Amino acid sequence: MEKWIRTILIALVIMFAIYMLYTRPESAAGFVKTIFGIFESIGRFFESLAK
Repeated sequence: MEKWIRTILIALVIMFAIYMLYTRPESAAGFVKTIFGIFESIGRFFESLAK
């Protein structure tokens, strides 16, 4: 039963992401840039620690 619920939730999240990409591509692009910015900041933090 849990696997069935998990599959439905994953499908809903994927469908929502596709809907957002289709209806608001600018917002989706901004979200992706924010996520990559977070990873870049974490990388710079660990690089500064290594120096």
